[in-house]
Amino acid sequence: MKRIAVVAAALVFVTALIAAMLELGAPAIDLRAPVAAHQAQSGVSHSVTAVLLNYRSYDTLLEIAVLLLALLAILAVVGDAPVSPPRAAHPVLQTLARLATPLMVVVAVYLLWAGAFRPGGAFQAGAVLAAAAVLLHLVGLAPGWSRPRLRLRLGLVAGFVVFLVMAAALLPQGALLQYPRAMAGGLILLIEGGLTLSLALILAGLFLFLSRDEAAS
Repeated sequence: MKRIAVVAAALVFVTALIAAMLELGAPAIDLRAPVAAHQAQSGVSHSVTAVLLNYRSYDTLLEIAVLLLALLAILAVVGDAPVSPPRAAHPVLQTLARLATPLMVVVAVYLLWAGAFRPGGAFQAGAVLAAAAVLLHLVGLAPGWSRPRLRLRLGLVAGFVVFLVMAAALLPQGALLQYPRAMAGGLILLIEGGLTLSLALILAGLFLFLSRDEAAS
């Protein structure tokens, strides 16, 4: 009965959400024209990247902070559980995972590079790298994660720290994360590189820190 009640509640929620979205009117403000008009000053040629890392970069800063806090909350809950040896999957699955992982790394690098002028960027690249780590774990080629060591901690906070340092360094410009026009592209690429590393580790950690706890229980 509990399962039926949960499924029914989920269906009601999804139905209400769909109905609310269908009733949405036209946006009161159309920002496409202002974004396009200032595209050349953003340092990138893709409007989404310009919004996320230039016009509204503080939103992205808070997003990475929320993800980092979520991982810290998980670590606080699960504590220090021993890491059990990963269960080896079928050799065919392991071979496919070994073949897929380098391709996933290449895709992640491409997404990071392409984010300046087409869909892509740090969040997509980090998600692909995290998926590669989770894939290796699921086929028994990589263990779950125990307490994060120093290098892992540095990697987890690297993107957030780079973002904060950049924000502090640019405060004399008169606004938070207002890049100098001549340096905007390079600074955004630097931030995206740090974010890719941190997001990959955070997203992978959300799974791998819990998986080690499940394996030990």
